[in-house]
Amino acid sequence: MAAPEERDSPTEASQPVMEEEETKTFKDLGVTDVLCEACDQLGWTKPTKIQIEAIPLALQGRDIIGLAETGSGKTGAFALPILNALLETPQRLFALVLTPTRELAFQISEQFEALGSSIGVQSAVIVGGIDSMSQSLALAKKPHIIIATPGRLIDHLENTKGFNLRALKYLVMDEADRILNMDFETEVDKILKVIPRDRKTFLFSATMTKKVQKLQRAALKNPVKCAVSSKYQTVEKLQQYYIFIPSKFKDTYLVYILNELAGNSFMIFCSTCNNTQRTALLLRNLGFTAIPLHGQMSQSKRLGSLNKFKAKARSILLATDVASRGLDIPHVDVVVNFDIPTHSKVSPVISSTWYDVELFQNVLPSVPVIRFQSHLLFFLQELREHGEKKKRSREDAGDNDDTEGAIGVRNKVAGGKMKKRKGR
Repeated sequence: MAAPEERDSPTEASQPVMEEEETKTFKDLGVTDVLCEACDQLGWTKPTKIQIEAIPLALQGRDIIGLAETGSGKTGAFALPILNALLETPQRLFALVLTPTRELAFQISEQFEALGSSIGVQSAVIVGGIDSMSQSLALAKKPHIIIATPGRLIDHLENTKGFNLRALKYLVMDEADRILNMDFETEVDKILKVIPRDRKTFLFSATMTKKVQKLQRAALKNPVKCAVSSKYQTVEKLQQYYIFIPSKFKDTYLVYILNELAGNSFMIFCSTCNNTQRTALLLRNLGFTAIPLHGQMSQSKRLGSLNKFKAKARSILLATDVASRGLDIPHVDVVVNFDIPTHSKVSPVISSTWYDVELFQNVLPSVPVIRFQSHLLFFLQELREHGEKKKRSREDAGDNDDTEGAIGVRNKVAGGKMKKRKGR
């Protein structure tokens, strides 16, 4: 990383989490009225724990280290203070947000534009897989907020004439642990050298790794640490299972689970692009509404897949780890790690074989193991009961949307013959 100046070690946030009960609204945190109205329009009725901790300190002009799990409202924790400061001192090229994946960059841009729609905020997404010329034109218009992946941003800093970040006021690194794990250290180092040292820096991460600590020492001045959880934790009430099966039966067991739990929304994570594509083709030929998302697809197709899944036009999303962090997809019922993950952020259902035993013991020591048919049936019964409870609660709430219906193999087979799918 860049050679650090003299930096102080981070101090803990002075606001206790109990303050959440006293602080009911964003206005109480110091957010301006116009942004409070934008929060109301987005359905953000009250701030989350990380927002309660981080927003007041960020409005005071402090550098922030935010530690909280994915889905805890980290985007709002840095977007609202930035927009608040932009209202006070309007300026082009005001803030830069670095993200590890392209899909997360587009999601953050959507939230910035939604929150700043009433004040005319303009943002630009600078990621790979999209024509550089159109991005250069967007940068020439000098947007207020730039959301970028490190590699493509460096490309524009080196090759786009007239583009620089010498007037930048805010730097945000979202999912910083993933940025550094994806070998972006060199790019981040270059970015830190070309932006002003007199800036505010927000570093948000799910875990505080050694690389993140090194980045903190190099990039932040006297930061305040806002930790909602001391270590990574999964979502409350999340049921986790590990299915131990022979390698040659993995596809069979996956299809069986999808068919037994038909009607739910699934995310299935695979370790490679090839396996993601192969499994998606397999499921589509069996009649499931499956769609892939991986790094070998063009950016337009990746966004198309994600949008179809978010809109419930597809019930199964098969993805590599490009979709594993930061994305906001609230309607997912079941997450399946079809291959053992290489890190400890586990998902509810993990399918594995004899070849993965050592990796499983290192990564997932506390997850219940399900061995073969008898235990699998018990596990499926539990998941079905859980799904029925959710379905009843949705019906009680008046949600009768039936577009999610994942059609299982049974409904596709009539008299032993496969029905022809439309549009194939």
